[in-house]
Amino acid sequence: MTTSAAVERAAQVDPQTAVERAAQVDPAVDPAAGLEPLARVGRSFKAAMGAVRRLRGRDTHRPGQLSYAQYGLLFGLAQSTGLSSRELALAADLSPATVTPMLDHLAAAGLVDRTRSESDKRVVMVSLTDRGRAVVQERHAHLEPRWRAALREFSDDELLTATRVLDRLAALFDDLDDDQA
Repeated sequence: MTTSAAVERAAQVDPQTAVERAAQVDPAVDPAAGLEPLARVGRSFKAAMGAVRRLRGRDTHRPGQLSYAQYGLLFGLAQSTGLSSRELALAADLSPATVTPMLDHLAAAGLVDRTRSESDKRVVMVSLTDRGRAVVQERHAHLEPRWRAALREFSDDELLTATRVLDRLAALFDDLDDDQA
């Protein structure tokens, strides 16, 4: 059976998305059900981080398409009128050394412009082109309905609580010293 046939067969057997399956977890058979809430948050956080790592790994093998990290750069730029390469690397959770060749590719594709800062010629400022803005809008239009569907069952208060928890975890990990990690 070819890979595409196997994928098609799997979709016929189980047409649910991972989000739909996660929403239907039966507490009686969920191995995390007996854990205290803090342990469950830890397990869920680890699972979410693993899913992001797998996503990043999958998209690096798709020639001719933008990677998750490249979209991260474009989405970071969409929130501003322009960022330095360093600011952009920080916003996208990438190293400056990684960002430079990615920006080369995005500039060659006509998605970003790079210019020297007027105030400090050592700094390269990056901004979206009209084409880059269109790519961001297209990707957003594709992902936004899935994002909303995945979180539809949660109230605004629950989502705000989740936001506080995630912000606290981000601060925790940012504050850890290498020897404590």
